[in-house]
Amino acid sequence: MNNKIILIDHHDNPGDDRVAIHLDKTGFELDLRCPFKGDALPDIDDGTAGAVIYGGAQSVGDLERLLFLRDEIDWIRRAIKIDLPLLGICLGAQLIAHTLGAKVRPHKQGLCEFGYYEVSPTENAGDWFSGKMLVTQAHYEQFELPDGAVLLATGKTFPNQAFRYQNNIFALQFHPEVTADIFKRWQNSDWAFFNEAGAQTREEQDAVIRQADPVQEQWFHGFLDRLFLRPAISH
Repeated sequence: MNNKIILIDHHDNPGDDRVAIHLDKTGFELDLRCPFKGDALPDIDDGTAGAVIYGGAQSVGDLERLLFLRDEIDWIRRAIKIDLPLLGICLGAQLIAHTLGAKVRPHKQGLCEFGYYEVSPTENAGDWFSGKMLVTQAHYEQFELPDGAVLLATGKTFPNQAFRYQNNIFALQFHPEVTADIFKRWQNSDWAFFNEAGAQTREEQDAVIRQADPVQEQWFHGFLDRLFLRPAISH
């Protein structure tokens, strides 16, 4: 039985995000790998049900400097080749886009997103996105849409917010794994970029977090179930 989900992380996180908590409760075996600390990425075997690549402060522009990111690109290429159920979040999404030949770059006007921003489903979203939603954002860079990918959700400042490639490869620019408690940690961190162009103020974030968080949670749990519990389709 395919019961293992590989988690690829780029920081020392406490494991209290929605991916780890929900997939553990669902009954999956979680195989956490931290390549930035020297962890080797595992082989994709018959027991692998899928993988999640988290975000991080690193950048696709760091590929020449951070060798572990090159290893991740090679691993993503193998996962895409077999259409493994795969979810990339923020940096993870950008790594997938880069692997597929798309550019990853900063906003042309130097804008960022930090806070809760609205995304809207496209006409091709199908059952993956049912309506507009406020989602957690924390990024400076964005991915272009790879050739052959289907845009699923769009935003005002950063148009490409989610895409699907083949049947099982998904990329999200935003952070639905981040709970309200995690985001409060982000607000209190030394890297919180409140003063950057495009970022929301703390007051703006606090005004919407109680409304946004439970809606995002319900949607994301359904997304994870649909991706990892449905029969994987491969070519």
